Amino acid sequence: MALSCFALAVFIFLGFDFNSASHSSASAAASEGVEITYGTVLKLMHEKTKVQLHSHEVPYGSGSKQQSVTGFPVVDYSNSYCIVRPQPETSAKQGDVIKSGTIIRLQHMRTQRWLHSHLYASPISGNLEVSCFGGNTESDTGDYWSLLIEGSGKTWKQDQRIRFNMLTLAVSAQS
Repeated sequence: MALSCFALAVFIFLGFDFNSASHSSASAAASEGVEITYGTVLKLMHEKTKVQLHSHEVPYGSGSKQQSVTGFPVVDYSNSYCIVRPQPETSAKQGDVIKSGTIIRLQHMRTQRWLHSHLYASPISGNLEVSCFGGNTESDTGDYWSLLIEGSGKTWKQDQRIRFNMLTLAVSAQS
């Protein structure tokens, strides 16, 4: 099965106040070359279509029936934030830089569920389904993603083209 890559541009928003109606001008999106570390809160954007990875507590009606993950075109939508987390039982800690090839997890900030891979077909695209699953005390290997940095960079930085390979399925995420 030939699968295309899901190239992403990463935009980091530091100092975002979720209790405020306006966004902080301290956004790291204005800075270049900011390293992505464990604990970074970010939005993932599909490079070609400019839609952001998005999820909320609406389950798929078929397939896994877990929390749906789609693309959303609005830039200032809070259901697009994810937190970069390490694979459990590693020595990685918040603030550590992330190198290409590292296995990470992405936690949906609002619902605390993990970006998760499946063998189910997506009801929208027909590609493999990606959902949000589990929570702080529930996670499995379907939540593991191998980070691949495109180009010459060895550590993950803002605005780099990246791909996520679904570790348990050995394929790249795609749109």
